[in-house]
Amino acid sequence: MRFYPRFFKVFFSGMEPEKAHHVGFSMVRLAEKTGASAVLRRMTAPDQSLERTVMGLTFPSPFGLAAGFDKEGHGTTALCDLGFGHIEVGTVTAIAQPGNPQPRLFRLVEDKALINRMGFNNPGAAAVAPRIRESLSHLSRRFGRTRPILGINIGKSKVVELEDAVSDYRTSAATLAPLADYMVVNVSSPNTPGLRLLQSVESLRPILEAVRDESESKAQRRVPLLVKIAPDLADEDIAEVAALAIELKLDGIIATNTTISREGLSTSSDAVESMGAGGLSGAPLKERSMQVLQQLRALLPESIAIISVGGVSDAEDVIDRLNAGADLVQAYTAFLYEGPFWAWRINAGLKKAQRAGRLARS
Repeated sequence: MRFYPRFFKVFFSGMEPEKAHHVGFSMVRLAEKTGASAVLRRMTAPDQSLERTVMGLTFPSPFGLAAGFDKEGHGTTALCDLGFGHIEVGTVTAIAQPGNPQPRLFRLVEDKALINRMGFNNPGAAAVAPRIRESLSHLSRRFGRTRPILGINIGKSKVVELEDAVSDYRTSAATLAPLADYMVVNVSSPNTPGLRLLQSVESLRPILEAVRDESESKAQRRVPLLVKIAPDLADEDIAEVAALAIELKLDGIIATNTTISREGLSTSSDAVESMGAGGLSGAPLKERSMQVLQQLRALLPESIAIISVGGVSDAEDVIDRLNAGADLVQAYTAFLYEGPFWAWRINAGLKKAQRAGRLARS
C-alpha cells in the first residue's frame, strides 16, 4: 500500500498541481464507474468499533475529508468508497464562479504542504444540489445505516458585497441545507477579498443566525451548524468566537482553515515568494491547529463539537487530536501526497490504538 509516494514522484510530481488534482480525482471516479470501487469499499470500510456519534449523527469513523477536495459535489460517492467517515463538500457559493486566475495551486513538497488561492471555484448551489441528492440516494443503497456523513460548506460569493453577505449565505442555505447532514459557514478562507473580516462576532452573528433559521425552515429539521475559523485569529478572537458559539448554541466549530503565515518552511523563501498569495495548508499547520483545538476545548462545553483540521497526515496525528479533545478530525492536503489508501491506513491505525487503549472515545 506504500507504493503511492513513488507513483506520485514519477507520475504527478512534474504535472501542474491543479491538473494533477483533476487527473487523480478522475481516477477515483473512474474506479467507481468501472465497479472497482466496490472492492475498495469492502476493503477500506472502517471497523464498526470506530463509529462515534457527534452532533446527533453517526460517523463510521472519526476521520473525514475536509472541504476543498470536492468543490462541485460530483465525486462524493466515489470518495466515500475510500474509507472516510465523512466528506465535506465545498466550499459552495450561491452564485457560480470560476475562481481566481491560474496558476492558483502550488506544491511545497519538502514541507508536505500546499499554497492555494483557488477562490471558491464552484458551479453554484443550484448546480451542486442535484448532485448531492443523487449521491445520498447511491450512498443509502450502498452503505445503509452506516453510510458516511455528508457535510456541506458554504461561503460568500465573490461578487456580493460584504454588507450583503447575510442574504448570500441565506440563499445557499436554502438550497443546500435540505440535503446536508450538517452545514458549515466558511468565513475564513484568505482567497476571497474581505471574507475574513466576517469572523468578527458582530459580522458573524447575523450570518449564523440567518443560516440556521433558513436551514431549519427549508429542511424541516434541525441541521447541525458549524463555523470554520482561521488559524491566524488571535487567541482573544478565538475566545470571542467560542463565546458566540455558546450564545447561539452552535453545534460545532471547525478549526482550522489555511493560514497566510509562511513561517517555519523548509522550502526556500524565494520559491515560496514566487508562488504568491494564498492559503498554506498541510504539515506546517500542525502546531497552530493543535493550539487552537486545545484553546477551544478548554472554552467550550462538550455539547459543542470540535472538528480539528490542519497538519493532519497520519493515524498518530488523528489520535493526538482526538485525545486532545477533538470530536472528529479532517484532512485534505496529505491525501495528495499519500494516495487513495490513506484513509484506510488511518482507520487501521485508529483501530489498533483503540485496542491498545490509546484512543479517546466520545
